[in-house]
Amino acid sequence: MSVSAGPLAGVLVADFSRILAGPYATMLLADLGAEVVKVEGPAGDDTRSWTPPARGETSTYYLGVNRGKRSIALDLRDAGDAGLARELARRADVVIENFKPGGMAKYGLDYASVRAANPGVVYSSISGFGTGAGRDVPGYDLMVQAISGLMSLTGDPDGPPYRAGISVFDVMAGNHAAIGVLAALRHRDATGEGQLVEVNLLSSALTGLVNHSSAYAAGGVVPFRMGNAHPSVFPYEPLPTADNDLIVTAANDGQFRRLCEVLGIPEIPDDPRFARNAARTANREELRPLLVERLAERGAVEWFELLVEAGVPSGPINTIDGGFAMAERFGLDPIVEVGEGDRAVPTTRHPISLSVTPAGYRLPPPELDEHGAELRAWLGTPQEDDRG
Repeated sequence: MSVSAGPLAGVLVADFSRILAGPYATMLLADLGAEVVKVEGPAGDDTRSWTPPARGETSTYYLGVNRGKRSIALDLRDAGDAGLARELARRADVVIENFKPGGMAKYGLDYASVRAANPGVVYSSISGFGTGAGRDVPGYDLMVQAISGLMSLTGDPDGPPYRAGISVFDVMAGNHAAIGVLAALRHRDATGEGQLVEVNLLSSALTGLVNHSSAYAAGGVVPFRMGNAHPSVFPYEPLPTADNDLIVTAANDGQFRRLCEVLGIPEIPDDPRFARNAARTANREELRPLLVERLAERGAVEWFELLVEAGVPSGPINTIDGGFAMAERFGLDPIVEVGEGDRAVPTTRHPISLSVTPAGYRLPPPELDEHGAELRAWLGTPQEDDRG
């Protein structure tokens, strides 16, 4: 096994996860230098065939969350392959899986079994609804968006609930799994003790609902669907201009005053109805037309330039290509190319910038079982203690 650079260099991750939450977590770890071995069934990760869109014959969904990994195809129902999987788990610093709770036990790959052979292992399990009464409920992001209450908050006030445009809680749970793994590795560095890290989509969803969760937990208030409006701040929503809608987020009194100065209505903040955020929020139906009247004088992009220059947060509503273009404009270099020649794949840059140990992009998303031969040879070589 090669040794990579990066803050997680020398950390071997056995990745038994599929679809999104687990693969996203392991990709983040791979970017930071971990050696990630992606264990796939003979048919491969389901997302390999989730098309369109595709790049060549591989789905862009799969490509988006699997760079930096080595692939080995193992049929865990086969005694020989299951033995190789257990050996991988024995050598690993980290094991990540998102099987149905209890599903790894029949292969001898559950936490108790792996820990018996590898006491220092950090073992992360990702499920939909935990390992208690919800263990038998399949966990899909759309289900959790519905069950958590997110869909009740998304859409027009008088329309039906909507799902978010992405699998937001899969991504959130993947982030939480990566954070948990890093915390457990820090503890292991200090004590030599591994541990079980459990993450479930519903808990990630409830914490991710932040102010809405707090409204219920701390205030007994059940939030309701408000379209693009914010329950506690105004203006903090799209407002029409001469051409397209513009996001305007004047979230404090100073920003609101600067907004009004740019719009040519500097007297508005002195009106008691609009002087403070709580008053503006309570009187939003009176304030909105005053802002919209002025915004109608210019287009969204022109207002964006003027407002940002004045320190007022705002933004045009882009399509995805526009979002990438804006990131390029801001010098964020959002696309990195992984691999060389015909194997080169453009992917989205790791979101964390580290000044001393930056993220790296060593391997393109692997073909199914691309590294199977070398991994089988490595796993078949007796070793007492090997961390890759």
